[in-house]
Amino acid sequence: MNAPTPAEPPVVVIGAGPTGLAAAAHLIEYGITPLILETGRSAGSAVRQWAHVRLFSRWGEVIDPAAEKLLAPTGWTRPDSATYPSGGDWAEQYLAPLADALGERVHFDARVTGVSRAGRDRVVDADREAQPFTVHYTSADGREERVFARAVIDASGTWSAPAPAGGNGLPALGERAAADHLTYRVPHLNNPTVRARYAGKRTAVIGSGASAFTALAYLADLAASKGGAGTKAVWILRRGISGSTFGGGAADQLPARGALGLAAKAAVDAGHADAVTGFRTQTIERDSDGRLVLVGEDGRRLDAVDEAVVLTGFRPELSFLSEVRLRLDERLQAPLALAPLIDPNQHSCGTVYPHGHRELSHPEAGIYLAGMKSYGRAPTFLAMTGYEQVRSIAAALAGDTQAADRVELTLPETGVCGGAGLFDTPEADETPAQGCCTTPEPQPLQLAAPTSAAAENTPAGGCCGA
Repeated sequence: MNAPTPAEPPVVVIGAGPTGLAAAAHLIEYGITPLILETGRSAGSAVRQWAHVRLFSRWGEVIDPAAEKLLAPTGWTRPDSATYPSGGDWAEQYLAPLADALGERVHFDARVTGVSRAGRDRVVDADREAQPFTVHYTSADGREERVFARAVIDASGTWSAPAPAGGNGLPALGERAAADHLTYRVPHLNNPTVRARYAGKRTAVIGSGASAFTALAYLADLAASKGGAGTKAVWILRRGISGSTFGGGAADQLPARGALGLAAKAAVDAGHADAVTGFRTQTIERDSDGRLVLVGEDGRRLDAVDEAVVLTGFRPELSFLSEVRLRLDERLQAPLALAPLIDPNQHSCGTVYPHGHRELSHPEAGIYLAGMKSYGRAPTFLAMTGYEQVRSIAAALAGDTQAADRVELTLPETGVCGGAGLFDTPEADETPAQGCCTTPEPQPLQLAAPTSAAAENTPAGGCCGA
């Protein structure tokens, strides 16, 4: 792809996940050629890594309208809109067929390593916006490639950059050395090998969001199952437990999201785990048996655990964008105009205001962060938000300003998607959850999972199912 700059270069879309593929579909509607560069070997490569987790959004909420139009002539069968897909369902029944429909516009095994203006680093002003973007990437065989682009939509997500266990945002001392007993994903406990790793063991679950709820429920279900005797979870929260800890409950307009929180609350009331609140991990040590000992910033030392599941959120990977001019919020690492609209200290998934190309724009015209990547460190993202973002961006790139500015987004309300490190202390007027305290002292709670059948049918996952 080291050819001279074409007269009309494509729009390069980074990532063949839900948002990236939707971006391509919307670009095609406007007659714009997309070129998707995907690190993985298949569409939705990140989604496939949590294939065992069920979304709390229904099929009808995770299919993009433009993508559906593109799929229609292929004979694709739309899944039942009222049912809940797993990550694997989403990838196999929607993302893979959509990538197939896009055909040669999707390049797999293509890891983007840099984005810049042709012949211009980020310092040079002269004739800058007249130059196309140049996108560097490595192919499967390690060759370095380059392609020119009229615009770039980075929909690469944040899955590749999970946040660490350390309470100050850095890896805890000893965290890297303990990597053989840590995971940053919800364990797939139906996998016999993974199941054996946690069965009969004591496992710390660090985090306070939907993924932590899911991991706790899975571990509690394991404890109650045949061969799971002795399985114990320790829930590590950086904040206290309050009435908002478990989300919107029965009032949530995404019923499955509310059900997940209610299931976690029921688990707290029933058994199988202890909770430690107000604990910010500073050090992970090894005891004489090689087990992990978590030490807090306040000096507390917890009883040793065999494994730790770290579910403290994700971060945007920005290193390959170092030569373009972005304007990012200093806290969330999200586009500056978008950040106050998604601030997780103020907003849940459902109170995010409609936003489009204007809020997602940067000083470097023609480059956009979209989907989960646009939210930076905020955990409040929903798939339908990303679809509306790329619809607006495609319209803007096509010069259809009226359509680009007509952002229409109605999100289900009341689900709390705050990530670890947010809401460190409950609001004074909140009623603490039964059996929980709001001080930073350790508070033992009991966690039990639903029955195996209930666990299988309870949708889970983050705001977009991740």
